[in-house]
Amino acid sequence: MQAVALGRLAGRSPLEIAEKAHILFDQEQQVFLFSSLGENITVRYPSYTIEPQLEEWHHLVILHYLEMADGTPLDQRIVSFGELRDGMVRGGGFDRTCEQTMARYFGKKPLENLQAVCTALGGRLEDSNADLCAVLPFLPQYPVTWKLWLAEEEDEIEGSGRLFLNGSADHYLSIEDAVTVGSIILDRLQRQYEMMFPG
Repeated sequence: MQAVALGRLAGRSPLEIAEKAHILFDQEQQVFLFSSLGENITVRYPSYTIEPQLEEWHHLVILHYLEMADGTPLDQRIVSFGELRDGMVRGGGFDRTCEQTMARYFGKKPLENLQAVCTALGGRLEDSNADLCAVLPFLPQYPVTWKLWLAEEEDEIEGSGRLFLNGSADHYLSIEDAVTVGSIILDRLQRQYEMMFPG
């Protein structure tokens, strides 16, 4: 799959890609520079090798982002995965999986620990009707908003949560890539929590 993505990027102007993806292109070093979930990323041009080495799916999503980005500004809406173009089946399925994971894994965790995890991943905490609302910077024009309502044991209310994308998401990645992004973030949130708060 990477070969297909690389083929689509071949011959494209790096300056045009950088402008549409809202990232920096260092002409002297011939590299794209940006961050993903709090980690500084370098993509070499024209090989599109990535440093530091990322998981295969994370790498592939970045290549697709560089290919698909059309420069559309972020808007004020956030949308569920099911609301994306062609997202009714795959996106809706991810929304349900996400809710189950949130309830099972994060619903009873201490709020201050969850906030620390978001900050460690480069997230920005925001005021919301949820107990936790954080905007996680997956890619420069592809923020992911995490909303979580913690469990209330005295009222026997289970925790619940969702991930949301910006209303411009369809201009940057396909529904298949969006679901991959959501899965990567769920995994990273869990691994980051376990690393910071073991046991």
